[in-house]
Amino acid sequence: MKRFPVLAAALALFAAGCGSSSTSPSTTAPTKPTFTAALSPANEVPPITGAEATGSGTATITFDTTTNAAGQITAATATFVVNVSGFPANTPLNIAHIHTGGSGVAGGVLVNTGLTAGNNSTNAAGSGTFTVAGINMTADVASAILANPGGFYFNVHSTANPGGVARGQLSRVQ
Repeated sequence: MKRFPVLAAALALFAAGCGSSSTSPSTTAPTKPTFTAALSPANEVPPITGAEATGSGTATITFDTTTNAAGQITAATATFVVNVSGFPANTPLNIAHIHTGGSGVAGGVLVNTGLTAGNNSTNAAGSGTFTVAGINMTADVASAILANPGGFYFNVHSTANPGGVARGQLSRVQ
């Protein structure tokens, strides 16, 4: 007899836990999509030769997006964290951007980091890092990159190679 109230309470809790929920899946785009690019002088079009051909690097690009109720991006900014190594000592890193274009295709600048000549260069060991945050981009650009990251690449330019010294296709990691 004493077991009945305990059994009834347990069954009530179990039934409450099994109740259906009317929550529908979210269609909201992730607010912090993240991309990487493995930077290499060999990826440039044409590939880099000479002293700067030994460099390499990585770029990590994080979008901060705002979406509407339908899940469409309405605003976006980007943060760029770039690390390079293997370049000649004191190589100036003059500009850096996201470009349109697949592997082996030279495309136009789409998102400029705002990096300017004279602000960054590698150290005596040929390594360097820079971070640029809060770069505005249009909702259309952010949406296009999210839909097809491999159709875009990140490119770093130097004084000796003003058309680009190291490049890599974007790949979504988050």
